[in-house]
Amino acid sequence: MCGGEGTRLRPLTFERPKPCIPIVNRPSIQHLVAHLTNLGFREVVLTLGYMGEAIEEALGDGSLFGAEITYVHEKTKLGTAGSVKNAQEYLNGQDFLIVGGDHVTDLNVLEFYRAHQKEKATVSIGLISIDDPGEYGIAEIDASYEIKRFKEKPGPGEIFSNLASTGMYVCSPEIFDYIPAGVKYDFARDLFPRLMEENKSLKGWLARGNWTDVGSPHSLRHAERWKLQGIDFTDIIGDLSMHGAQVQGPVHLGGSITLGKNTRVIGPVAIGTGTTIGDNVLIGPYTTIGEKCIIRNNAKIFSSSLYNRVIVGANSTVSGSIMDNDTHIGDHCSIENDTVIGPRVVLRNKVIVHSKTRLWPEVVVPEGTVVKEHVLNEKYDLRCNGS
Repeated sequence: MCGGEGTRLRPLTFERPKPCIPIVNRPSIQHLVAHLTNLGFREVVLTLGYMGEAIEEALGDGSLFGAEITYVHEKTKLGTAGSVKNAQEYLNGQDFLIVGGDHVTDLNVLEFYRAHQKEKATVSIGLISIDDPGEYGIAEIDASYEIKRFKEKPGPGEIFSNLASTGMYVCSPEIFDYIPAGVKYDFARDLFPRLMEENKSLKGWLARGNWTDVGSPHSLRHAERWKLQGIDFTDIIGDLSMHGAQVQGPVHLGGSITLGKNTRVIGPVAIGTGTTIGDNVLIGPYTTIGEKCIIRNNAKIFSSSLYNRVIVGANSTVSGSIMDNDTHIGDHCSIENDTVIGPRVVLRNKVIVHSKTRLWPEVVVPEGTVVKEHVLNEKYDLRCNGS
């Protein structure tokens, strides 16, 4: 399911759909499809809405991943269950797995699929224990994994379980009898309560492993962190020019990369093709830097995501931040933790950006400014909540 606008991730989703946000320099949907095909899921149907053409471009016909991909477009927003109903002709006749297009996971969903077939439930819901389940649907199950209660986004006093829905479901084709065609209809809010009222069998599957729905900048950084932790060797693609630099792996380096004198790269780190890093630069663990970036002398970057063609000025520090394409950070700047900077933003010299701040595309911040709140651009939608 790839229909949402990703408003909670703005400014990163103004110019790309959420499944195309880079994680370790690849669109996140590529990680997901590769994982599914490695488990044996070869027939993939994608329901597309917002900027669906970018997802088609990222995946093509699926042959590079060993999959056969079918795309189904939504003309209007149909909700989670409604979008699946819209693809019914490609799903009838057998049980099928539903995964959010913004999911990043290493869960063994083939085991999930087989458990559903064994239990012969109408729907099976993937559940995972989390510390703060208030933003998810939660379920109460019995010893037979039968779901006894389900509550979407519970409030205080309603959190009867910390088993949160992953938004991954295995469904029997009979669910199409309960989903109206052509209207907005959701699994958690509409379908599941109806199925429970009619005493249909809903089973839980207890997931083990890594999962996130990349619904916020924090979860996006979390997903990239554990993807980087999965790098277990140093891989250098093409030419690498080093002048007294030190690389402590594991790192993935693209071609035509330059590392200046006394620069240190401490993995896990991924750096894209054509990036130039100056002298006395420190690149700390859990950092990704995209293609054709420029990191000037004495800069420091820790646990951050820099997309393509980003420039970081001399003596600047970037910590736990996300920077979109073509952003230009001046000299002697400090970008604090959990900051999101949109494309083509310019920060003049000696700018300080406080933590948890977002800067909209094409914003220009004057020299010496201390940014304490979101900096918006009225040429773009100003909302950053919702889907």
